[in-house]
Amino acid sequence: MAAPTAAYLVAKRDDGFGDVHPLQKGVTYGVGRSPKNRIALPDDLCSRDHAEVTYAEGTWYVRDLDSLNGTKVNGKPVRGDKEIETGDEVQFGRSKFLFLYDLADLPGVQESPTRGLQEAVKITRRTGKTKFLPDRRGSEETVAPSEVGTDSPERAVAALYRLALDMGSAKSLEELAEAVLAGLFAGMPVEHGAVQLVKAGRDFEVLAHRSRDGKSRTYHKSSQLVSNTVLDSREAVLADNVLNDPAYNTRDSIRDLQAGSLICVPVVEDEHVVGLIHLYTSAQNQFSEDDLDYALAVGRQMTGAWVQLRRQDELTNTNRELKALLALESDLVGSSRALKQIEGQIARVASTSATVLIRGESGSGKELVARALHRSSVRKEGPFITLNCAAISESLLESELFGHERGAYTGATEKMIGKFEAADRGTIFLDEIGEMPQSTQSKFLRVLEGHPFERLGGNNQIRVDVRVVAATNRPLEQAVRDGTFRKDLFYRLQVVEIRVPPLRERVDDVPLLAEHFLKKFTRETGRRIKGFTPEAVMKLQSYTWPGNVRELRNAIERAVALHDKSFLEPIDLWLSPLDQSSSETHVAYTFKPVSLEEMEKRHIMDTLKHTDWNKSRAAEILQIERSTLDRKIKTYGLRKD
Repeated sequence: MAAPTAAYLVAKRDDGFGDVHPLQKGVTYGVGRSPKNRIALPDDLCSRDHAEVTYAEGTWYVRDLDSLNGTKVNGKPVRGDKEIETGDEVQFGRSKFLFLYDLADLPGVQESPTRGLQEAVKITRRTGKTKFLPDRRGSEETVAPSEVGTDSPERAVAALYRLALDMGSAKSLEELAEAVLAGLFAGMPVEHGAVQLVKAGRDFEVLAHRSRDGKSRTYHKSSQLVSNTVLDSREAVLADNVLNDPAYNTRDSIRDLQAGSLICVPVVEDEHVVGLIHLYTSAQNQFSEDDLDYALAVGRQMTGAWVQLRRQDELTNTNRELKALLALESDLVGSSRALKQIEGQIARVASTSATVLIRGESGSGKELVARALHRSSVRKEGPFITLNCAAISESLLESELFGHERGAYTGATEKMIGKFEAADRGTIFLDEIGEMPQSTQSKFLRVLEGHPFERLGGNNQIRVDVRVVAATNRPLEQAVRDGTFRKDLFYRLQVVEIRVPPLRERVDDVPLLAEHFLKKFTRETGRRIKGFTPEAVMKLQSYTWPGNVRELRNAIERAVALHDKSFLEPIDLWLSPLDQSSSETHVAYTFKPVSLEEMEKRHIMDTLKHTDWNKSRAAEILQIERSTLDRKIKTYGLRKD
């Protein structure tokens, strides 16, 4: 028979029982010192991520997460998953809990907890409507002043309007919660209040709390019964006798309030309760039904501001992710001396407006250098426009650069602005500049020298403020000698020259680039590949990469697409046979006259460094037992740097 899908963990104390943690099917409850856990324990014997409690296959389980001091069920240590039953004692560190399917089984409780609480905590009214606002279902009916009691609706509406302005200026959920509490304290006899965020599994996160006397800095826990009632019904609740809730005990700070009356209002988005407003007042100053209506009106107004802030946060996070992705595509990756020299040149040149010529083999990363130069300059907020001069025919290149008017030539059916005009106040990157035809070079030179230009078929003078960064993989000097490239244009482009070395000249960058591309493609594909074996890294570093960084990127993308294993091995990396200098013997290690013992010592050390001294992973790669690895580490005297 399947166990109930709802259960409880009740904290055990020397003087009785403490916090009650409801458990629901479909939610995994992390337990530990880390505040990210659903059950966070201030226990110094607990690990940060100590254990998990979850429902699976018709029963409840507790799983120890390799904690330092272990998890116990009824005094016996847990190994892996352990099934738990109602009445079992579960211990994490020194914290003990009683696992129950029904709180009625709690020692000392003689009746159904819900029935007992309903008698102790008197819910005097539940409502989903408020007289201070129109019905959400479309009714515009208002109430007469006599129906409101002592407070006039005009005064309440004016207060709600002022509060709406304050809520509209909030920049975060926390600021919104503070504004709501300030408005409620101004319009109601509230003595203590809080706004909570409702999370999965009916967990709560406090967004703001305050006390009228300003002395209390401690958040006072709300009534579990009232919270559950509001979550189930999505209606606001007014309750009395809240101190009779057995969930509170003499050690709870709620008793310090001497609270007698409670209002709890839901914040509802798309039929789901996303937040709760809790308000307390003393037994001598009870809340009225008008107070409940007013609080519900505030909750309704809060919902609109809450939804807008949530959507704004989602858009902000999406924007941040897109920018991070763009940075990932554009960042220079590596730690070699050659790359550090390039970064130094970029830092020195970025603050100027000098024209830059980037030289390097095809696929070496010239465009990445250009992007890094743009992002480091004062023009970084402006556009970065790219154009490959070799990819466009001679007849269309001038139109692409400078634009054209409608009817300028056959097929020009609309006016089009050129790349130079689009790059105004930014940077234009012209790749393969050596392929620019001579007929375009003269006009391009005039623009470089600051002269205005005209669109094809037009007569309007256009001036732009553009920084030009050009790139080539050809020896322009030879093109100048051959008469295919203007000498004056060559000197105008070569104000600052940055040379990007081929990948074979910066072998130290290969592992970093490979890891960079691996993270990119595993994130895109959802594969769980963690890295490369030492032999795979050796193969990558031994190859000469005639296609440079572009070829390495393609090789990693191919390996990720075809394999889904924990670590990529040499056989998983297909390298082009065009590299005639690379052979199977070249991929192997270079011979050195050392003993087998010394070779083993070095290989173990290299493997430990590769796994960042994860001994279990290192033993797996070396295909030896963990105990054998520990013995060899001790024998060879190996230590982590």
